[in-house]
Amino acid sequence: MADLYTVNKSPFEKNSLEQAIRFSADGASILLIEDGVYGAMAGTAAEGLVKGASGRKFFALRSDVKARGISEDRLIDGVELVDYAGFVDLVESTDKVQAWL
Repeated sequence: MADLYTVNKSPFEKNSLEQAIRFSADGASILLIEDGVYGAMAGTAAEGLVKGASGRKFFALRSDVKARGISEDRLIDGVELVDYAGFVDLVESTDKVQAWL
């Protein structure tokens, strides 16, 4: 099993997403929550970070994407939306969870 990293800060305000990618290993999952979901938007500077992070799986919490008015068609290809049950499934399927604040 690999690790799960949660990122709750916008990549346009803090470097949490960049740090999570840098310190994660191949096979890791990165879940974007709260303002972190801005990192899942296509056409932004964050897209290069996400697309350049080969070997990692990216997820975004659907309710946070919706709460911020981001339409699903604006998300980076390959970012999977999950609900709260999916969040729990990710936690259960990993060795440990690391929150990047």
